Amino acid sequence: MNQLGEKIARKRKDLGITQIEFADKMCVTRQTVSRWEAGTVYPDIDKISDIAELLHVSCDYLLKDDAEEESAGSLSGISRLLKSAEGKIVRLSFFDEEADPDLYKAECRIIAFEGNWMKVEAETKKGTLEKLIPVSSILSLELVREDA
Repeated sequence: MNQLGEKIARKRKDLGITQIEFADKMCVTRQTVSRWEAGTVYPDIDKISDIAELLHVSCDYLLKDDAEEESAGSLSGISRLLKSAEGKIVRLSFFDEEADPDLYKAECRIIAFEGNWMKVEAETKKGTLEKLIPVSSILSLELVREDA
């Protein structure tokens, strides 16, 4: 296994994502992910930034053998967007297999964003609901308004 493959496999497993789930999100087959991780093939260069974003690491971390994971600490574009959305009212949509019925079409306030998780608050028919949701389950985020 090469270092790129080892890094992909380790980060994917750390995030609790199966090869099948990772492949679906990357629009490739599970066998392709397996080959990347085994080091028998390398991902196309246009896939590297998508892999880095999905795994919450930098492209440098993936591509440079001597890059430390901590050097991937600068916020990615998606992380900066989510961090800037803290306190704002948003509408979230989720990947189909991870749909959250409590938050479907609900206006949510992003209370906190920390790495792979986001804490949201929503008014539902059941009352005020606070939930911790994985960022990887979010397909899109629509800003509804700046404050309640």
